[in-house]
Amino acid sequence: MTTMPEPLYLEDLFVDQRFRGGPLEVTTEEIKAFATKFDPQPFHLDETAAKDSLFGGLVASGWHTASLTMRLLTQCASFSGGLIGVGGKIEWLRPVLPGDLLSVEATILRILPSKSRDDRGMVKMRVVTSNQRGETVQLLAANVLAFRRPAGP
Repeated sequence: MTTMPEPLYLEDLFVDQRFRGGPLEVTTEEIKAFATKFDPQPFHLDETAAKDSLFGGLVASGWHTASLTMRLLTQCASFSGGLIGVGGKIEWLRPVLPGDLLSVEATILRILPSKSRDDRGMVKMRVVTSNQRGETVQLLAANVLAFRRPAGP
């Protein structure tokens, strides 16, 4: 059983703080299962059909990569109240292949305490998802809520 790190509050965070997670292996079975349910395209489902695609072989859906990125983030950046996204931009730079080992590195770029809600703030993060060769497969610029530590009794 994996133990979760202590929850992080707004006061615990600082600009340039980094969180690293992984590696996590991407299997052929998971690629096909995800695609069957959420992105049923031939290059995600069938090795033979995928050979004739732009990718030249079976690849994971970009949405699968985004989901795996989120899984890795929850393991290394344990924000109190959860990782609640409030906007962002995602870029897929390289295909994710069966057998790839994905890792993430998230860097806090900016912290903005809320002007209207004393209990929270906004954290802008840059999340780089890379494979075992150090190649960036996905970039995510995310805005995430961070809650302040509750006042004592």
